[in-house]
Amino acid sequence: MTASTIPTPAGTTKVLRSLWEGIKRIPPVYPVFFLIFIILGFLSPSYQTANGITAFLRRTSPLAILAIGEMMVLASGGFDLSIGAIVTLVVLGSSLLLNNDPAMAFPAIMIMLGLAVVIGLVNGLVVSYLKIPSFIATLGMMLLVKGGALYWVGGAPRGYLTENWRAFGRGYFENVPLIGRFPYALLALVVIGLISYFIFHWSNFGKQVLAIGDNVLASQLSGVKVRLVRVITFVISSLFAVIGGIMIGGFGGVNVTIGEGLEMQSIAACVVGGALMGGGKGSVPNVIFGAFTMEAIFNLLNLLGLPKPYKDAVQGLIIIAAVAYVVLSTRKKR
Repeated sequence: MTASTIPTPAGTTKVLRSLWEGIKRIPPVYPVFFLIFIILGFLSPSYQTANGITAFLRRTSPLAILAIGEMMVLASGGFDLSIGAIVTLVVLGSSLLLNNDPAMAFPAIMIMLGLAVVIGLVNGLVVSYLKIPSFIATLGMMLLVKGGALYWVGGAPRGYLTENWRAFGRGYFENVPLIGRFPYALLALVVIGLISYFIFHWSNFGKQVLAIGDNVLASQLSGVKVRLVRVITFVISSLFAVIGGIMIGGFGGVNVTIGEGLEMQSIAACVVGGALMGGGKGSVPNVIFGAFTMEAIFNLLNLLGLPKPYKDAVQGLIIIAAVAYVVLSTRKKR
């Protein structure tokens, strides 16, 4: 006969404490996102279907890619306010470069990626070598890029985006088992997310980025090439802005205001995902879910019939709350 073991109160308390410690280690962005998405499902049955979920992920994928690039810069202790203007440049510039010719889609994308490298290099070099604060440097670049794009097209949309160019944002893989359709945009997010995860979380480069954001002087003394690493983060941010811009233009069309506010949305997605504004902390999966959470909040506001100003107010509140949380947490540690 086998004797059964009855858990003691002390043992039960230990198990519950361990369970609670594990729950506390879960980043808040995940339960917040799923809670909001469940509410969306109650308000709109389309969010309960596979097509509705994939459509939501397709719309959110560009913002998630922008947020990953922004997070790289934030983690190093900087800002990149130029990514929204780069999206505008991508859409307006491509509409002219395409010249209604589908054969120009690939060359137009390559030109935009080349411009992204130039913009990222200028941002990084100005911040790293001229010691201009990244907020000021990228704000100036934002105005320069947006003004240049508008001048290029004469202040109004010209031409249109060909179907093969727009496919990256609006296209689907058809007849996919279980879900039916799988967006190209979501595949791009998965690929970029995996590559970024390896670079940021597994490579020495990611460790250097976090070290610079945490303590620049200590990084320099330990042999980290601070200037080079910072320049690379700005180039990555610009490249991801072009990729996101191609996807946004894919289902948004040609619009002179298409990139407005995306820099703030990406920063908000980063802080929701736990990235610190002062640098030293960041996570690719958390930032992706931060973008999902922001999109879910915007969709919830739309379903509730609230106007666009509420969307801007929510973004501002999220950023202020995140900064306040960091300040209070720092004071408690001291």
